[in-house]
Amino acid sequence: MTTPLQGTRVAVLATDGMDAREYVEPREAVEEAGGQVDLISIKEGQIQGVKGLDRTETFPVDRLVRDANPDDYDALLLPGGAINPDTLRMDPDAVQFVRAFFDDAKPVGAICHAAWTLIEANVVSGRTVTSYPSLRTDLTNAGANWVDEEVHTDNGLVTSRRPADLPAFCSKVVEEFAEGRHPAQQAA
Repeated sequence: MTTPLQGTRVAVLATDGMDAREYVEPREAVEEAGGQVDLISIKEGQIQGVKGLDRTETFPVDRLVRDANPDDYDALLLPGGAINPDTLRMDPDAVQFVRAFFDDAKPVGAICHAAWTLIEANVVSGRTVTSYPSLRTDLTNAGANWVDEEVHTDNGLVTSRRPADLPAFCSKVVEEFAEGRHPAQQAA
């Protein structure tokens, strides 16, 4: 088994309403590649996962975003689910946490509705991204070039559309996270 992410620390930023598959599968891919993952949230204790609008399992939070230091992490994962990113984009600490990864040129993976958090962090202008199709107008209005692809990478930013794209997303996330910083990724 290869461990291209040995020694790599990855933050997953999420809250209630995150798509459980979009958390579990990328986390497993990162851990299988040797990475260490922390679940960061805006609330303590457990967060509620969903599949569509149905509740699934809960997940233990490792650290609150207000107490988390982006400098402690090498990469960031943003799972979707419609409720999760909509809630995160209303929290200034969460938005600043996301922005910090772009300011430091660290790789980021965002799937499905997670692009809402990227828009709020003001990091999509001039980038080519994909997302759940209903976010196309939001992303275009924020200055992004939206494409309908299973997975798209733009200087360390990996985006995908939906849970069906998870195999491609997970593979590309591991690859980009292993590459490390991408100087062209820095936010404007």
